[in-house]
Amino acid sequence: MSTSDPRPVLQVDIVSDVVCPWCIVGFRQLDLALQQQQVLARLRWHPFELNRTMPPEGQNLRAHIAEKYGSTDEQSQQARDRLTALGSELGFTFSFNDESRIVNTFAAHQLLDWAETQGRQHPLKLALFEVYFTQQKDVSDTAVLIEAVSAAGLNLDDALAALESGAHAASVREKQQFWTSRGISSVPSMVFGGKYLLTGAQGTETYAQVLQRCLAEAA
Repeated sequence: MSTSDPRPVLQVDIVSDVVCPWCIVGFRQLDLALQQQQVLARLRWHPFELNRTMPPEGQNLRAHIAEKYGSTDEQSQQARDRLTALGSELGFTFSFNDESRIVNTFAAHQLLDWAETQGRQHPLKLALFEVYFTQQKDVSDTAVLIEAVSAAGLNLDDALAALESGAHAASVREKQQFWTSRGISSVPSMVFGGKYLLTGAQGTETYAQVLQRCLAEAA
């Protein structure tokens, strides 16, 4: 961005979990809207754990969905097929299989909190989405997290130190509490310009409309 660019920069806060498929779908839709509307945005990702009590070993994803939502195998497969098709349309690959697992994401959120202090939170978030959904790797595993750190261009030793020290654990809990205390109970939840809230993956057209509204108000 040129310093002479006259366009306003819109703040977009995204409350999200790295194991939420609709979060990457929603982001890709938002990204398309930003490109179409030629809007400059400052994106900030905020922590949300879909499964805060998930044990270290995780759980088979299909079994988890059946237990949590009462979905049949057929319904689960239909949801996967829909997500896979949507992802393909948006340039993202979902590689679901019978061994796909849901895992604990607290460590991933601590790493994202650290990455924000390094100015590289956004690339790390995207790397984590790819590692989990495309590569089907365990984002609760430190070695896998460090792979994502490398992909995001961050210092590996500093990332490992941040994880092992637990220095960002309290910050993550505080940020989670901030958003849940304001009524956020599902993700993705996006706040535009500190003013307009959209929950769920709303589609490129809907995001474009709220962007237009924010720009009109800024003008």
